[in-house]
Amino acid sequence: MDQLILTREQVRRVDRRAIEHYGIPGLVLMENAGRGVADKIEACLPGNQDRRYFRVVVCCGKGNNAGDGFVIARHLDLRGFRPRVLLWADPAELRGDAAVNYGILCKTDVPIEFFGAEHNAERLEHLISDASWIVDALLGTGAKGEPRPPFDRVIRQLNAAPAPILAVDIPSGLDCDTGEPAGSTVHAELTCTFVAAKPGLLAAGAKPFTGRIDVLDIGAPHRVIDDVLAEY
Repeated sequence: MDQLILTREQVRRVDRRAIEHYGIPGLVLMENAGRGVADKIEACLPGNQDRRYFRVVVCCGKGNNAGDGFVIARHLDLRGFRPRVLLWADPAELRGDAAVNYGILCKTDVPIEFFGAEHNAERLEHLISDASWIVDALLGTGAKGEPRPPFDRVIRQLNAAPAPILAVDIPSGLDCDTGEPAGSTVHAELTCTFVAAKPGLLAAGAKPFTGRIDVLDIGAPHRVIDDVLAEY
């Protein structure tokens, strides 16, 4: 069976059609995405390690990719991990499902460290120094071109950390459709992408940035994907 590949626009259409024509709330799709990534992180836990000391640092921007990150942190917390969220956004800038999941996360015991629009290298170094895994939920598939400050410097610092990185949907800085890496692009050990592989993930030269690629189901029916593919 051929691998399913969807472009940035096709994935947007899948989400929109699932919500508008099939009645699946966007919150459900985001919940399924975040929980699926939490499953993958849990599978990385060494059999003899206490999950309380398996440190997962979830790095978030302000879009739906950040919303996925909030869900990931919440589900890890439910499973006995002690995740920490680092947020490069003003919470007032969060919109839609990402804002809802941020509000939910704020009512849990998961610590949230606010960076806003700043890059504080010393503080970031302290917060990731003991990480077992770093989750990249900074930019997502909608981002194009060079990451703007402070994300360019944040990405370079995350790449220099000893902990492996899991990219949510796509490594920040890698173009979803072309696979063209920005000057600052996350080097992930594992990329958990949703619904289908993206052309950029499979492009020549993308492997050093993507690592292993796992495609996760988020609950969109097969007919939704068939409907979108029929439009092209």
